[in-house]
Order: sequence, then structure tokens, then C-alpha cells
Amino acid sequence: MAVNEERLMEFLHKFVGDLGATMAAGGVVIGDRLGLYRALADRPMRAGELAERTGTAPRYVEEWLRGQAAGGYVTYDAGTEEYSLTEEQAFALTDPDGPVFMPGAFQLALGALKAEPEITKAFRTGEGVGWHRHDADVFAGCERFFRPGYSANLVAAWLPALDGVEAKLRAGIRVADVGCGHGASTTLMAQAYPESVFTGSDYHGDSVEQARKRASDLGLEGRVRFQLAGAQDFDGGPYDLVTTFDALHDMGDPLGAARRVREQLAEDGTWMIVEPAAGGSVSENMNPVGRVYYAFSAFLCVPNALSQEGGYALGAQAGEEPIRQLTADAGFSRFARVAETPFNIVYEVRP
Repeated sequence: MAVNEERLMEFLHKFVGDLGATMAAGGVVIGDRLGLYRALADRPMRAGELAERTGTAPRYVEEWLRGQAAGGYVTYDAGTEEYSLTEEQAFALTDPDGPVFMPGAFQLALGALKAEPEITKAFRTGEGVGWHRHDADVFAGCERFFRPGYSANLVAAWLPALDGVEAKLRAGIRVADVGCGHGASTTLMAQAYPESVFTGSDYHGDSVEQARKRASDLGLEGRVRFQLAGAQDFDGGPYDLVTTFDALHDMGDPLGAARRVREQLAEDGTWMIVEPAAGGSVSENMNPVGRVYYAFSAFLCVPNALSQEGGYALGAQAGEEPIRQLTADAGFSRFARVAETPFNIVYEVRP
């Protein structure tokens, strides 16, 4: 075999970067859980001072800081031997309610990787691995990964992009949030539109319980309820608005879910589908965002779909056309792409 040395070195360089990033994921989660980033955002510190401030062991913190600085997540001043966060680093690493929060994504990734033995087995057998079988960090990390994008865009851009829907929400309508997980999307909408009532549903019992607790903590009881139900059998309609956030592609029977939405939706209602950003072909997804979503999809989305009846396994990079076709097959007549971000595409579907 003739190996081109220059191309080999380029590939090894990629490997070293990926290996460092893989191990750094654990460091980011540790930094978040121990409050290291938040403490460091206040002012520059040496390792010992940061350890004292956070109640952690100095030698561990010293090594953590060195690795974080080498990876560009922390800034190091060789003259003072102090570490700090730039405004941009602090913006992305310290505020779980901000528009960007990186630790949540790494928490999700580490949680998903814990299922590697099961996923490896599934590759051999073709069997599925249900969402409910994953580590708890998958559920918590998923919310912390997606919530910042929802916080930044849902009320400010996505709902206003739907024809006439925001005015209805302000006046007061009934909304179903299908596949709600921990209820981040449901509670964000409920807080923004106090005249409307919301029903979130999910098949994962622990997530439903967490969603109920979140709603109670926010004082939303009475206007927000959560039911344990799959996307193919949620009830309580007719609803004026049904939403699915980064969920349709995970289902083994998304067509059944689409038909159920059609049954539960008012005749003049709207279904808002939020899905991962994706092009219409594999080639269009050969980019960093596509890489992230394909990787998560192989561990989470496709295995979950294959664990359910229905015969679908769309994956996180399905693209627009399969979603459009599903809605048409379910009896919807209108479909439009109304908004997008680097990570999501928003579709408006009507009867």
C-alpha cells in the first residue's frame, strides 16, 4: 500500500485534535459541575486560588486549567501564571440560561457514550436501544443542550414566523407540546403567553416527572400540565397549536405521530415542527454541524427509532423532504419552511 506521507500527517493531525476534544469533554463537564468556570469568570486566578475559591483540590485544578488553556477554553498568562476567561469564553461556558451554553452539549455527549456497549451490540443485531435505557445525563444534557437555542429563538423568532399564531397565543389558545422531555420548550412558551394553556407529553416517565417539577417551581401549575403519553396516543385536543421540538426524527412511527397530530389539531390549527438543521443530501451535511448530528444520531436517534414499531429510522439529518412527505401522507395540505438557525429548521404545517 502506497501511503502519501503528507496526507497521513494531515489525518494524524485531525486524530490528535479529536482525541484531545474527546477527553476535554469530561473536563468541561467537571468545570461546570464544580463551578470552576463561574468562579474564574469573576477575575484572573492562579490554580491554588481557584481551588480554594471552589473547595477543590489544588493539584487537580492545576492540571485541569492547563488542559483547558491548551484547548482554548481558558486563557493563560505566562507572565503572571494566572488563568482567566475572556468575555466570549464566559458567555458560552457559565450561563445555562443564555443563548449559548456549551457544557450541556458535552454532558449529553458523555451520557450518550456510556451506552457504547449496547450500541455496539445493536450494530451487530440491528435491534434498537430505547431512549429510556440511556444514562440520566442524556436527559439532563439534552435539555441543557437545546434549551439555550429555544430561549434565544422560540419566542423571539420561531413563533412569530408562524402565520397568525403569536396573536392567538397572546389572546389565549390551547397548545400541545409533543415529546416535551423535561418541559423546557413548554415552560418557555407558557411564561411568554400567560393567557394560553399548555399540555406537554412524553413517553419517558422520569422526564415527565421532572417537567412537572419544573412547572411547579416556576409557578405555572394550572396553566401547564404534563401527561405520560407517546406521540401516537397523546390526547386532550382539539389544540390550536401543536409543537414538536427535535423529536419527530427520533420516532419509529413518525407517520403515526403526524396522523395523531392531525386528529388532535383544530381545523384552523398549526403544527410547528422544529428539526435539526440538515441539507437534502448526505453531501450537503458534510460539515461540522452535520458531523455532530450524525454522531449523536448513531448513538441516540436511530437506535431509539429502531426500538419502536413503525419501520422508520429517519435520523437527525433527515432533511426537509422526508418531513414534508410525512405531513402530506398524514393528511396535511400546507407545509412551509419558516425559520432556521445554524442548528435548527422550523416548519409550519396546516390541515
